[in-house]
Amino acid sequence: MNNPVASLKVRLGRYGIWSAGLRSEDPDRRSELDESAAELEELGFGALWLGGNSSAANAAPLIRATKSITVGTSIQSIWQHEPADAAAAFAELEASHPGRFLLGLGVSHAKFADQYRRPYAALVGHLDALDAAGVPAERRVLAALGPKNLELARDRAAGSIPYLVTPEHTAYAREILGEAPLLAPELKVVLERDPARARSVARGYLAMYLSLPNYTNNFLRHGFTESDLAGGGSDRLIDAVYAWGDENRVRERIAAFHAAGADHVALQLVDESPRDTLPREAWRRLADLLA
Repeated sequence: MNNPVASLKVRLGRYGIWSAGLRSEDPDRRSELDESAAELEELGFGALWLGGNSSAANAAPLIRATKSITVGTSIQSIWQHEPADAAAAFAELEASHPGRFLLGLGVSHAKFADQYRRPYAALVGHLDALDAAGVPAERRVLAALGPKNLELARDRAAGSIPYLVTPEHTAYAREILGEAPLLAPELKVVLERDPARARSVARGYLAMYLSLPNYTNNFLRHGFTESDLAGGGSDRLIDAVYAWGDENRVRERIAAFHAAGADHVALQLVDESPRDTLPREAWRRLADLLA
């Protein structure tokens, strides 16, 4: 297959795992992390997406611990990683494990970056520097939500990895991207059948994100109201950005993203455990229901 983005879509497959825990730098957890990555590959997931402000250094051990699965950053903040350093790390990993690493980039949030100014212009400049340093456009993806960044993802990257979105946003993003670029939204999954308990777990996890204007403004652009954002999120909002319930309901919710235009869905298991937990039993359950 000569088209590199089309080849990337094949390698990623339909499902991946998004995890903040997999990016841990705790040396005492190294064995657990490596075993988890290897098991996820065996379970048939096509990609591991490292949550938080992750980098090639976080991806490298997981790539060494597996055979062929793609490992991507979701996301590497442009404010906290200089383009020259990112390019050098990309080149080193590409030399040792060709084609295994995907550089996911984004502007993060003003709350997390004191230098946050003119984020679109800063992202364009960062991409210019990566071009000059030799990082191929087809080996990077952007965490794009709004139209201008989605156009950048179309024109200067392999595509988009939007976080905390709905099937409606996925359809909107696909329209801007066109057919060829990769569209790989993240989707949170709560493996809980009871509606009250599932939504309670979901709200507890969502609370932090509802303090970040990049996400809340995106919700408001796509039909939600201020009342949907209050109190940890309305039932309507929770049900839009989570897959929860029995196996059929979870499958149907994931399928809605594919039907809206997603090539690949990055699935994040959410429960009441700490955010850096590796939910290995839940990952096995998820693999079974997707089989």
